[in-house]
Amino acid sequence: MAQGKLKVKNKLPAGAKIKKGKGKAITKRINAPVPSKAKAIEKNKMKDKLTKMVNAAAEQQLRALASSSGELSAAQQRAAKAPTAPVPAK
Repeated sequence: MAQGKLKVKNKLPAGAKIKKGKGKAITKRINAPVPSKAKAIEKNKMKDKLTKMVNAAAEQQLRALASSSGELSAAQQRAAKAPTAPVPAK
């Protein structure tokens, strides 16, 4: 239960100055034109093409490196021959 006095808003005296708000920092035009999305779409397409080209080149380099390496070291050969998972019994 609320206790105490209810706050009452008092009116300012007639001679007191009232602060006026400064307004909005940015005013928007009501009939402002909508910017075109064509440039943004073209930019995104170019980024996608570039990403695909870079990924393809990196993959090609890795494949060439993997195929040209030839022989495996002794540790790599043991790891390749080792079973990866236990064989389930029937």
